[in-house]
Amino acid sequence: MSTSYYKDNFWSEDVISTAGYDMLINHMNNGRKNCKEFEDFLKERAVIEEKYGKDLVNLTKKKPCGHTEINTFKRALDVFKQQIDNVGQCHIQLAQTLREEARKMEEFRERQKMERKKIEAAMDAIHKQKQMQFKKTMDSKRSYEQKCREKDDAEQAVNRSKNTGTTNKQHEKMFAKLAHSKVSAEDSDKTYQQNISLLERLRVDWQKEHISACTFFENQEWERVKCFRNAVWMHVNQLSQQCVTSDVMNEEVRKALEFCVIEKDIEYFTEIHKTGIHPPVPVLYENYYNTQRSAPPPRNHGLPLIRRNQQPPPVNASSGDAEYAVVGEFHAHH
Repeated sequence: MSTSYYKDNFWSEDVISTAGYDMLINHMNNGRKNCKEFEDFLKERAVIEEKYGKDLVNLTKKKPCGHTEINTFKRALDVFKQQIDNVGQCHIQLAQTLREEARKMEEFRERQKMERKKIEAAMDAIHKQKQMQFKKTMDSKRSYEQKCREKDDAEQAVNRSKNTGTTNKQHEKMFAKLAHSKVSAEDSDKTYQQNISLLERLRVDWQKEHISACTFFENQEWERVKCFRNAVWMHVNQLSQQCVTSDVMNEEVRKALEFCVIEKDIEYFTEIHKTGIHPPVPVLYENYYNTQRSAPPPRNHGLPLIRRNQQPPPVNASSGDAEYAVVGEFHAHH
């Protein structure tokens, strides 16, 4: 930091005023709240990214997308679903990254808070001392002024008594009161000057502390804004990287689609599922009467056709036996 702004611009002519310090403290507290808001923003964005990523992953697992496609187009659709799943995983990973960035912002915010506590405690203490000493000094000033008025009144009373007929006893009493008032005025004057000296020392000490606090607060503000700015920059870089990663995955889908050959898919389907190469013959007109004259004998529908073998010739029995004709396994006696 090459310049200094706070220590030159947050003063007040009132010795007990803390307006400049209070303004700086309020600004520092607002800065801490702003960091907390960004921290909460990152956490909420992480929830959104995680939900979106999980929804994409579940979409690819549960929802069919052209499940009956074949060959090259099927392979392209498989790549498509896989890349959608990869995009979902990337969003889930981004959610973890955002939570880590939110944690870093929280640590930074708490560190600055703890560092500032020491400065605030020292400033609060010296503010109280200065205010108490200022009150004490003002009280001693009023007492001093009162004693001075009493001394003046006593001197005037003595001077008036010279021109009036007063007794010696009255003169002695007036002189005694004058002497007492002089002593009291001197004592109050000494007390007043001592309090002024103490107040001045406290004012000088407070001024040094105020300059130190202003410098510290300004350095912290530089650091806070720089950290906040870098955090936002990092956040949008992460979002841009997410877009780049998603585009790379989408490019994989485009490449897969380029290898999709419609003619090959149609040829593949035809070869696997073809049902025949000959179409049906035409159905011809048949005249009823012509059909009856040229019709073949009626067929025996429903009954089985029994085929008989040709009867074998009879076989004569041996001589001396009865005459039998043998037909197959059956014997007939002649």
